[in-house]
Amino acid sequence: MTLAAASHGFLSPTGVEIAFVLVGIATLGAALMTVGSRQLVHAALWLVVALGGIAVEYLLLTAEFIAWVQVLIYVGSVVVLLLFGLMLTKAPIGPSPDADSGNRWVALTVAGASAAALVWVVVDAFRATWIDLDGAVQGSAEAAGRSLFRFWVLPFEALSVLLLAALVGAVALSRRGGGAKGAAETSAPAAREGRL
Repeated sequence: MTLAAASHGFLSPTGVEIAFVLVGIATLGAALMTVGSRQLVHAALWLVVALGGIAVEYLLLTAEFIAWVQVLIYVGSVVVLLLFGLMLTKAPIGPSPDADSGNRWVALTVAGASAAALVWVVVDAFRATWIDLDGAVQGSAEAAGRSLFRFWVLPFEALSVLLLAALVGAVALSRRGGGAKGAAETSAPAAREGRL
């Protein structure tokens, strides 16, 4: 046990730890609202809240650079890409009956098992580790850049290709259904004007 762990103790939380737990609970609630909403636009906006909560968690862990990357890339780019995809595919704005496939309990079981496995792996990996946040430099731009471009180049590039494929797919879906349907929509007002 390190000196920081001995002097701090696990039963005397600081204000930062209390704020971390409260923001984590709010982020979890926003994530549940994201997957539970029947309106796609509302789900996208709840996703903004959830991703913003994760950015606040990074700030509380003194990882300012990662927090701003979270805001710029995920809150800015990914959610804007999602909203553009909704607009390009002419998804329904209001409540959609197609938003629930009927596999809610199967999805809940898989999500619960995945979350339990992830929590068990993280707790087991860091069981005897205590991170001193007072002198931490993990969130600096230099440490994040070294880690990103040394160990995470392939996932970073794979994510950019995935986002590009999602945008191209949204454009392709919007153009595929817009041929005959779009012609019918433009001819309907003209037919009504002719009758008047």
